[in-house]
Amino acid sequence: MAGHSKWANIKHRKASQDAKRGKIFTKLIRELTVAAKEGGAEVADNPRLRAAVDKALSNNMTRDTIERAVARGAGTNEVDNMEEIVYEGYGPGGVAVLVECLSDNRNRTVGEVRHAFTKNDGNLGTSGSVAYLFQKRGYLIFSAEVEEDQLLEAALEAGAEDVVTQDDGSFEVFTEQQNFLAVKEALAAAGFEAEQASVAMLPDVNADVTDLALAEKIIKLVDMLEDLDDVQEVYSNVDFSAEVMEQLG
Repeated sequence: MAGHSKWANIKHRKASQDAKRGKIFTKLIRELTVAAKEGGAEVADNPRLRAAVDKALSNNMTRDTIERAVARGAGTNEVDNMEEIVYEGYGPGGVAVLVECLSDNRNRTVGEVRHAFTKNDGNLGTSGSVAYLFQKRGYLIFSAEVEEDQLLEAALEAGAEDVVTQDDGSFEVFTEQQNFLAVKEALAAAGFEAEQASVAMLPDVNADVTDLALAEKIIKLVDMLEDLDDVQEVYSNVDFSAEVMEQLG
């Protein structure tokens, strides 16, 4: 899982830039709306909505904005034509890329996603071409200042699958998808607040990248995909070496 950890840390740093642009708010509102439409407006009874609300709050979205998005999803038919689509492909160097979208126009979305792959030395693949390399799991990132033994004990007691120490001293806690919220709340109750927490498609097999130029190409592809309005999340099995991570800053 170390490869995903490095990728997650890059995405974590990039998230602050996205928030400044306001781009992330559009994606968060769309996720809130669809989650409420599918599972109802009661956060306690809708795990997907609960996760979406937590993510929105962590990105400093106001409760008024969140409530409006939830009400729209639960109370109108405006999002009836919104569908979830997952595209799979290969980026530079053959790394696997999964692209999760929410779209009201499949033709537009696939055209934009294909263009991003083609422009950045990648290829849009067929359904199933890379999805088998990933599993949906929860992960939480904790500061290097956290007391390791106490975190490990609390995480395992809460039902986490694993705790991994990263090269920079930070920690990642991994959970099964269905246990994510319970583990997150148990750790918070024990005094451990995560710097980042999410349910994501994590790779079982990593693609090692030790070349800076290749790493920059991969990040350029991901950036272009994430900038598309219909794209919610982009995942990859890339594993940047410590040297490349340092050069990327």
